[in-house]
Amino acid sequence: MISASDFRKGLTFEMDGNIFSVIDFQHVKPGKGAAFVRTKIRNIISGAVTERSFNPADKFPPAHIERKDMQYLYEDSGLYYFMDNESYEQIPLNHDQVEEAIKYLKPNDNANIRFYKGEAFSVEAQNFVVLEVTHTEPGFKGDTAQGATKPATLETGAVINVPLFVNTGDKIRVDTRTEEYMERA
Repeated sequence: MISASDFRKGLTFEMDGNIFSVIDFQHVKPGKGAAFVRTKIRNIISGAVTERSFNPADKFPPAHIERKDMQYLYEDSGLYYFMDNESYEQIPLNHDQVEEAIKYLKPNDNANIRFYKGEAFSVEAQNFVVLEVTHTEPGFKGDTAQGATKPATLETGAVINVPLFVNTGDKIRVDTRTEEYMERA
């Protein structure tokens, strides 16, 4: 069991039949009254973030999240198929489970799938991916005084802001955590 006084960033625990991850925490000892732990927690399944205070003596069972590297294969009728690289087992996931990651995944790319009690609940793309720009407006010479950016559509359909010197057909490196342009590849 994990007590609320042991909360740290990234810790996962079960509460009220749901799984939560600690985003932020603060131990508070007011001048009057009992101490408490102020937290910001994320429901791992739904993604909802809430702020809540706990008594330091509150205890919760730990939640063990399993992570597997799997290969994205294809999309068919709203289901996205991933293959386990070790057992070659394929699992279909719906759009809600892959929503954030799919805009940076091409077929045959690896992704990190998170499981709880054998059920997949979310997908994370690799931290950095190289994608081709399929459409962007041309930049104009002398238009870069303030480090201006323009929208660019990538081969996976994602739209991010890129510097003016990036053109259609360029391959760029993207940080999928912040959804920002990093450099030309």
